This record gives sequence, C-alpha cells and structure tokens, in this order.
Amino acid sequence: MKLGNHLRRCRFDKNETSQQALAEVIGVTRQTILSIEKNKFVPSTLLALKIAKYFDKPVDEIFFIINDDENVA
Repeated sequence: MKLGNHLRRCRFDKNETSQQALAEVIGVTRQTILSIEKNKFVPSTLLALKIAKYFDKPVDEIFFIINDDENVA
C-alpha cells in the first residue's frame, strides 16, 4: 500500500498557493511539500493534520491509500 494525495490540486484550488507559502505556514521546507506531492515522503499524522487544517478539509479528502497489493483486505 502507498499513500496518495491531492495536495497539488488543493494548493491550486486555494488561490494557487505556492509550495513555499504552504511550507512556511505549516513549518516545513518547500522540498518537503514537493516530496509529499510526488509521493516520495509520507507525512506524519501531525503534518497531515496541519495541511488539512490549512485547506479547511478533512485529512481523507487530501490523503488516501493506494492499495496495490491484492492480498490486503
């Protein structure tokens, strides 16, 4: 299983928020935002909650599980 996200879409839906602007508000680097968007970094629960709060969305509207293993229920 992998974690997917709609972070990039959320940024553009909210006045085309830049990666840098989002990073500054939630206290991470722009590179962290980029890595999350590219599914190369799984955010902590706290970071996912901060991102969801910024966009005023439930966490599961931004982050979702990609089930690539047929044996997982």
